[in-house]
Amino acid sequence: MGPKVKIGTHNGTFHCDEVLACSLLKHAKPEYKNAEIVRSRNMDILNECVIVVDVGAVYEPSCHRYDHHQRSFNHTMNTLNSEYPWTIKLSSAGLVYFHFGHEIIANILKLPMDSEEVKILYKKLYENFIQEIDAIDNGIEPCEGSQHKYQIHTHLSARVKHLNPSWNEPNPDETKCFEKACQLVEQEFLDRLNFYGKIWLPARDIVKSAVQNRFSVHSSGEIIEFANGGCPWKEHLFELEESLKVEKPIKFVIYPETLNKAWRVQCVSMSPFSYENRLSLRKEWCGLREEELSKQSGIDDCVFVHMSGFTGGNKTREGVLQMALKTLNPE
Repeated sequence: MGPKVKIGTHNGTFHCDEVLACSLLKHAKPEYKNAEIVRSRNMDILNECVIVVDVGAVYEPSCHRYDHHQRSFNHTMNTLNSEYPWTIKLSSAGLVYFHFGHEIIANILKLPMDSEEVKILYKKLYENFIQEIDAIDNGIEPCEGSQHKYQIHTHLSARVKHLNPSWNEPNPDETKCFEKACQLVEQEFLDRLNFYGKIWLPARDIVKSAVQNRFSVHSSGEIIEFANGGCPWKEHLFELEESLKVEKPIKFVIYPETLNKAWRVQCVSMSPFSYENRLSLRKEWCGLREEELSKQSGIDDCVFVHMSGFTGGNKTREGVLQMALKTLNPE
């Protein structure tokens, strides 16, 4: 038996797209079944992996590199295959599904990969499952005016519905199905209660203190700083702005990233669950990294700015502060 296959992705905060991408890959080929998931941003480590997803700023299928964060990446299912109608920008989940989806479905259901059944299921699963993950990861709103761009199919009510006995089950055990649904919703409720009671609520005092001390970060009062960016701040911020009668809306949050020993600047959105920002980082920076970004911005030690402009990184506090200030006050 040869060495274990390694699948690489980034460390730090994880998102649905790379979690799903890594999980799907284990069903793609027999040799991937027991693959080791390597989580790092060190390219020397990632280059030892057979497949790398959601990190590395490279989309090159021939080398099994599947990132979607680079400025040059604008692929959808439609741009990669005009047979497909979907125009949502792909995440790492969508990229893995595009390239391996037929194999994954065939392997799990024990069907011939070129069968009509696999082709039908491939399309159905993209439209009703993968697409929303691509959209959410890329910050795409479900609607534009009255036009739906995609539908959400994985909410709790939908998952409960799918636990009902199937129409073609010969002797369904409805009681067992109901009990499974009870366990699902109870666990979801308990998880959410624990989150709100033990994680979300204690963050309120941290956010309140940051809002009250905003002028010590910068005289504009439009930037706040957290000692740790992991606290859930968005909903608290909007409520506190109102209760504390903040006259000038806060535009940016800066905080250190302990894991990567760097700093982040994040834009404040229009509402707690919106993808639209009050003020996004400058458009000409979006999708750039490191030296190219530092040169374009005139700010030393830049790490990246996300393609959508909602967040960026720098090696220093002064660097992220300058990224916020140069956006607030363009030259």
